[in-house]
Amino acid sequence: MLRIRGSIGDWPVDLTLEMDDGDWARLGAQLQVTPSPAPAATTKPVSQDDALWQIARELLRKAGQLSGPDLLEQLEGLTGSAVSGKRLLVRLRHSSDVRVSSGGDTPLYSWIDPA
Repeated sequence: MLRIRGSIGDWPVDLTLEMDDGDWARLGAQLQVTPSPAPAATTKPVSQDDALWQIARELLRKAGQLSGPDLLEQLEGLTGSAVSGKRLLVRLRHSSDVRVSSGGDTPLYSWIDPA
């Protein structure tokens, strides 16, 4: 069963088509659907968020370890926004490449070197 609802101009349309397996097979044969070839591999353009994320990761990787406030300050300077800096900080906190430990009053963000 196939139900089509909508409108044509101001006229409401509510149409129900009952089709058995043979009807569906004939419809499929009429459509002659052929799979389209897979598109050539294209590179996805890098968004600004992705670029900032990569820079934030590189910043912590080069530093090795930073306190939460120091890292946040650098991220805010990088993004020009406290909100965006905090987003990157949270994203780093949950990254598998980063370990967050207690450094007394502030958390310490450490880059984990995959060895």
